[in-house]
Amino acid sequence: MHLTFYGAAQTVTGSMHLLKANGKNILLECGMFQGKREEAYKRNRDFPFDPASIDALILTHAHMDHSGNIPNLVRHGFKGLIYATSPTVDLCKIMLRDSAHLQEMDIKWVNLIREKHHQELLEPLYTMEDADACMDSFAAVDYEQSVQIAPGVAFRFVEAGHILGSASIHLEILEEGKVKRLCYAGDIGRNNMPILHDPNLPVESHAVIMESTYGNRLHENVDDGADKLADIIRQISQNGGKLIIPAFAIGRTQELVYILHKLYDQNRIPDIPIYVDSPLAIRATEIFRNHPEDLDRETRRLFLDAGRDPFEFPRLKYVTDVVDSKHLNSLTFPHVIISASGMCEGGRILHHLKNNLDNHRATILFVGFAAKDTLARKIMDGNRTVKVFGEEHVVRAQIKTLGTFSAHADRADLIDYVKFSPPSVLKNIFLVHGEEDQALPLRDAFLEKGYEHVEFPAHGDTFEI
Repeated sequence: MHLTFYGAAQTVTGSMHLLKANGKNILLECGMFQGKREEAYKRNRDFPFDPASIDALILTHAHMDHSGNIPNLVRHGFKGLIYATSPTVDLCKIMLRDSAHLQEMDIKWVNLIREKHHQELLEPLYTMEDADACMDSFAAVDYEQSVQIAPGVAFRFVEAGHILGSASIHLEILEEGKVKRLCYAGDIGRNNMPILHDPNLPVESHAVIMESTYGNRLHENVDDGADKLADIIRQISQNGGKLIIPAFAIGRTQELVYILHKLYDQNRIPDIPIYVDSPLAIRATEIFRNHPEDLDRETRRLFLDAGRDPFEFPRLKYVTDVVDSKHLNSLTFPHVIISASGMCEGGRILHHLKNNLDNHRATILFVGFAAKDTLARKIMDGNRTVKVFGEEHVVRAQIKTLGTFSAHADRADLIDYVKFSPPSVLKNIFLVHGEEDQALPLRDAFLEKGYEHVEFPAHGDTFEI
C-alpha cells in the first residue's frame, strides 16, 4: 500500500492524496489549489496522474480546497464513483456550479488583457456544463455505513464537525492477509461550536493523515469571539461606519448568522441592518435547513424545537439581486455586510473591497484562515496597497481579525485526535493541510509523545504503509 501526496502538501490548499492498494487507485479529495494566479491555474489544470487511471474518489467535505477540481477530473477521463455524505453532495451541486461561473467570468477578464498583449487565450478549468455533468458520478453515503470500493478495501465516514456533512474517512485494507486501518481525518472540527455536532474521534489506526492548519496555535473560546463581534458592531454603529466581513459561503456565513441571531435576541447588538451578500451562501443556508438531522442539540433547543429558523431574524436581509448588491456600496448609515469568498479570491466581496478599502470609516473583519498569496492574506498581513480587479487600492479601512470562529481544530485538539492509537499501534502520522510554522511544531509534539514516524510530506512524496 502506497500513499502519494499531490495537494495540501506543505500548504493548505488543493487537498489531493492518492492511495494505491490491491492494484487500485483511490483518490482522497480533489481540491482546488489557491494562490498566485498563474501557478494556481497550471496546477489545477494539469493533474500529476492520468485521471482515467483513478478507480474511485472519496470526498470528506464540500469546501473548494477539497472538492473544487472534481469537474476537471471528470472532464479529463475519470469514470469512477465519487463517495460523499448526502449534505456534501447537495453542497457540491451548488458550489461547483458557482466555481465554474466565477472561472468563466475570470477567464473573460484575463483574456481581455492577454488579447491586448497578443498572448494565447486561456480556457476556464471547467464550465458550468462540466460542473453539472460531474454530479452524475456522486454516490451519497451515510455516516458509519461501511462501503466496499475495491477488492479488500472498505471505508466508512465518521462525523468530523467541520462544516455541514463533513467527515473523516476510516479505511480498512486487507492486503497479503493483514488488515491495515488508515484514517484520513480531512478537516477536523472543534468541540462546542455552534450549529454542528462535535467531531468523533477515530478508532485505533495504523496510519493517520491529518491536517495541521493550526498545529501551533490555541483558539479562544467561541463565546469570547461573540463578545468581541458585538463590541465591533457597537463601535461601527456609534461611529457611523460599516463592517465588511469576508466569509466562506459554506459554514462560516451560517455560523456568523447564528451567532448574530443570538446576539440580536439578547439585545447585545444595536438595531442596524445586517446583509448576507452571497448567492452561494444563500443557497447553502437552504441546504442547512434541509438537513436538520446534522444540527446540534443547542440549535434544536434554541430554535428548531420552538419552530424558529436559526438563520433568519428581523434585521437580517439576504441579498440576491446584483443591483441590490451594488446599492450596498452607497449606503451611508451603519450596517454589516457578510460576503464571500472568505479568502477574497472571487465573488461579491471583491466589489465591496474595491469600494471600501480606502474608506477610513469602514472596518474589514477577517474571521477565517487565508492561504498564502491570497488577497485576504495580503490585507491581513498589513499590505498598504493591494490589487483588486487588477487595480491598485490603498488600504485605509480598519483591518481586524477574529480567529475565534475557526472551524479547524487547534493544537490541543489535534494532539488529542490520535489518543486512541498508541505509538505501538500508530506507525505513521502524515501532517498535511498546514504551513511549515504550524506543522513542524505539531510534528515535534507527536515525536515527544513517542510516535516514531511523523512526516510532513512535500508535493509528490510517496510513502509505503
